[in-house]
Amino acid sequence: MSLPPGFLDEIRNRVPISRVIGKKVTWDLRKSNQARGDWWAPCPFHQEKSASFHCDDQKGFYYCFGCQAKGDALTFLREHDGMEFMEAVKLLAAEAGLTMPEPDPRARERTDRRTKLLEVTEAACRWFRLQLQTGAAADARDYLTRRGLDRAAEDQFEIGFAPDSRQALTAALRDKGFDEAQIVEAGMSARPEGGGAAYDRFRGRIIFPIRDGQGRCIGFGGRAMDPNARAKYLNSPETPLFDKGRNLYNLGPARAAVSKGQRLIVAEGYMDVIALVRAGFEGAVAPLGTAITEDQLRLMWRVSPEPVIALDGDAAGQRAAQRLVDLALPLTGPGQALRFVILPAGQDPDDLIKAAGPGAMGALLDQARPLLDLLWAREIEGQVFDSPERKAALDRRLQEAVARIPDELTRSHYTEEIRRKRWELFGGGNRQGKAAPGGRGGAGGRSQGRRGGTSTAPRAPIPPVVLNMPEQGPDLLEGAALLICALRPAMIPAAEARLERLVPRDADRAALLHDLLTQDDSPAGRRGLETLRRDAHLGLTPTVIEQQEDEAAAAILGNLLDRLEAARAASHELARAEFEIQGEADEGLTWRISQIARARHRAERPEMETTSDLNEDRDALSAQLSDWLSGQIWRKPPRR
Repeated sequence: MSLPPGFLDEIRNRVPISRVIGKKVTWDLRKSNQARGDWWAPCPFHQEKSASFHCDDQKGFYYCFGCQAKGDALTFLREHDGMEFMEAVKLLAAEAGLTMPEPDPRARERTDRRTKLLEVTEAACRWFRLQLQTGAAADARDYLTRRGLDRAAEDQFEIGFAPDSRQALTAALRDKGFDEAQIVEAGMSARPEGGGAAYDRFRGRIIFPIRDGQGRCIGFGGRAMDPNARAKYLNSPETPLFDKGRNLYNLGPARAAVSKGQRLIVAEGYMDVIALVRAGFEGAVAPLGTAITEDQLRLMWRVSPEPVIALDGDAAGQRAAQRLVDLALPLTGPGQALRFVILPAGQDPDDLIKAAGPGAMGALLDQARPLLDLLWAREIEGQVFDSPERKAALDRRLQEAVARIPDELTRSHYTEEIRRKRWELFGGGNRQGKAAPGGRGGAGGRSQGRRGGTSTAPRAPIPPVVLNMPEQGPDLLEGAALLICALRPAMIPAAEARLERLVPRDADRAALLHDLLTQDDSPAGRRGLETLRRDAHLGLTPTVIEQQEDEAAAAILGNLLDRLEAARAASHELARAEFEIQGEADEGLTWRISQIARARHRAERPEMETTSDLNEDRDALSAQLSDWLSGQIWRKPPRR
C-alpha cells in the first residue's frame, strides 16, 4: 500500500515519540528535561540499570548509547513490538487522529485474505484445546502430567490435542463456515497428490500453538503420541502466515520478559521453553524444529543484544553449537553477540531443572561462554600441536574465521583474545618478538598452559621491563594506570586512596575511574576503556599485565602512580612559582624551585625503574629550570 506524500511526516508532527515509547519504558525524571522534550530511560532493547536510552521529541528520534539502537517511532514499533510497517502506521495514525488512506484493491485483498487465514488458525487452536479434555486425549494428558505440566501450564501455553482422525478438524472448521481452500491454505489440512478430499495434517499429536510477536496464531507444532510415528515433531507447512525459519516459539512473552530485565534464552524445543518459563526464566524461546537461521538470529538480536543459547549436552547439541558459530561470525559485532551454555551430557533444560532445580539452571546461565570460546574449543579439540606446521595450521584456521567478522573493532578484540589463549596453549609464546598473550586450551587429552598440567613446550621467562611507551607526559601515565586497574580490578582496594587523587581531564576517563572505584558499569566508562585499549602507545599494556604475577603487576601500578604524583607535584610547584614571580618576590621562591628539582629527582630515582621505562621529558624540565635560574627570576621587575 502506498501512502500519500507527507502522511508520515504529519503523523510524526502530531505524535511525540516519547508518547509512543513511554508506554514501554519508565522515564528517569531526574535526568530528563520534560519541558524540552528530552527524555532518558533504561534501554528497552537490552538489560541495563543506568538510563542510557535517549528520546528527543523535537527531532523525533531515539538512541541508546549502550547498544546503539536508534530510529523513529515507526522503527521502535517494528523493532521492539515486532509490528509490520503498515501495522505500525495504522497504530500511529489512530494515535494522531488521522484517517488511513484507502488501500489499492490488491493490497486490500491480501490483507483480507491474511485476516481470514488467521481466523482459521484461531478456530483450530480453540478446537485443539477442547479435544485435550476428551476421552481420546487420556494418554496425552497422562504424558503432560508425567512431564510436570498441570492445568495452569496447559492454559498458559494453550496446549491442545489432535485426535487420530483423518478429517475431524477439517469437518469442524467447515462447520464453522470456512471453505476447504482456506483450511488448506492455512496449513490445517492437505490434499492427496492424486486428488480427493482434504485430510487433517495433525493427527494423534499433542499440539503447541505458535504465535508471532503480536500474539497471532500463525501455525502449530505437534508431538506424536505414537513412538513409531515417522516424525516425532511436526510443524505447520509454509503458508502466507507461517515461515518456520523466521519465527520463534514464545517470542511475544519472551520479549516482554526481556524488557523487564530477564535474559533471552534460546532452547531447542517447545518442552524446554515451557520448563524454563515455569522455572522463572520467562525470556525463553525456541526455533521451530530446524537449526537456527540467519533470520532467527536477527530476530533474537532485535529482542536482546546478547542471547544465551542453551543447547542439549548430547552430540547433536554440540554440532548445533558449532553450526551456529559459523552462522553468527559474519553477523557478530557490537550489540549482536551470543553466549553459549552447554548442558551436562544427556540432559536438556527440562531434565536439569527437574533433577537439580532452577538454581542449577541459573548457575549455568551465569557461566555462559562467549562465541569465541566455542570457536577456540572447536579448533583445538583433539589436536596435538607438536610442530610449527600444526601451530601454523591452527593460526590459519583462526585467522580465516576472524576475518569473516565485519566489524573492525570486534575483529581486533577477537584477535587479542586468541593471542591470549594461544599463549597459554603453547606456554612459551612467540619467540620471534611478537606479543604472546595468554589464554586457555588443551590438546590430545592433555591439560596444557598455565592452569594445570604440563606444557608442550617450556616457557620463556617473562622479562621485568615491559612497558615501553615512547611518548611522555602525565596523560600516558594516567591512561596506563587506569588500564591496568581495569585489567586487574583485584589491585584497586590497595591503591584506592591514591586512585581517588587522580583528576582525569577527559570525561570518559573520569567515568572509567568512577566505575572502577564504585564497581559500576556506565556507557561513558566503557567508552573510556575502549579508547585506552585502542591507544597505540598502550598497545602492549594488556599483554604485559596479564603475564605478570600479582606482586609484579602491583609494582608496575605503584610505579605509575609514583610517577604521576611526582609529575603532579612538579606541575603544582611550577604553577605556584610562576604566580609568585608575577607579584612580589619572597623568600619562599628559592624553596619552590628546590621542590621542583626534588620532584624531578623523585621521578628519576633508579630504584623506580625496575618495571618500566616511561621516558618522560626530563631534559625539557631541566632546561626550563636552568633558564629561570640564569635569568634570576626571583628579582622583582623594575617599576615603570
